[in-house]
Amino acid sequence: MVEGDTLYDYCWFPLMSSSQPETCFLASSSRDNPVHLWDAFNGELRASFRPYNHLDELMAAHSLCFTPDGARLFCGFDKMVRVFDTSRPGRSCENRPTFAKKQGQNGIISCIAFSPTQPLYACASYAKTVGLYSRVEGDPLAMLVGHCGGVTHAVFSPDGVYLFTGGRKDAEILCWDLRQPGEIVFSLWRMVSTNQRMYFDLDPSGRYLLSGNTSGQITVWDTSQPPPADPPAVLQPVLQFQAVGDCVNGISLHPSLPLLATSSGQRQFPDLLDSGDDEAEGGGDRPATPPQARGDNALRLWWCSAPSGVEGAVS
Repeated sequence: MVEGDTLYDYCWFPLMSSSQPETCFLASSSRDNPVHLWDAFNGELRASFRPYNHLDELMAAHSLCFTPDGARLFCGFDKMVRVFDTSRPGRSCENRPTFAKKQGQNGIISCIAFSPTQPLYACASYAKTVGLYSRVEGDPLAMLVGHCGGVTHAVFSPDGVYLFTGGRKDAEILCWDLRQPGEIVFSLWRMVSTNQRMYFDLDPSGRYLLSGNTSGQITVWDTSQPPPADPPAVLQPVLQFQAVGDCVNGISLHPSLPLLATSSGQRQFPDLLDSGDDEAEGGGDRPATPPQARGDNALRLWWCSAPSGVEGAVS
């Protein structure tokens, strides 16, 4: 599957089952291109969704997310969410502005997440805010403010009570209590020194949260632990290990098996030779050495079951 330009976002169909080939597809968005649906088995293009602006210009979606039932595809744009019917490819869509009449949520909608238990969804923005909206009508419900950088990832807890959000060049993953919108329960600290989208994930029980960092480490927190009584309420990790020598930017837990998938890598700038030093040392006739870029661009699978005989342990 090859997109036409830089990939912005992708998401899997939530009801995918390998025994039902018609459900095995994913959506992707890239710069200056429509949203595409790809067959997961053969990589063929199944359908295209074409979002246009008021000037009839094709717009690229910055974020994608299917509704939990897979019936609709939500796409994030600058101060706008467009909703497509999954069964009706084309340009017909519902427009849901997030900012109008100088009020609302500003900035590019960088991430969309749906509550597993309530009829609402969260929109994260590069303007450092997270908005909560009604799933049916798109009415704004609350605005969460607290990040130092543009918010790039959001995950609801399985019970829908908590929302975890993280940003670019922002060391904190914030835990929000949706029963009291705007209240930060605790924060989780990780090293994030790039503008990459840094993913994190919760295990199916919602107890453990895992994240990588720009130092190549993977950190595990037990979110069931009570936060410290004294501010700042920073939850300490229960496990941290060095996974690779490069940035771990993607992380995903298998829904039923003790498997962890991680992706690593970042933009690397090659080391260039200093011509002035070479001339000073009389190395003008030395053959030129091509610049070398270093990095660890890889996808890895980890076995992460608990040690035998230890209930609730993390390995």
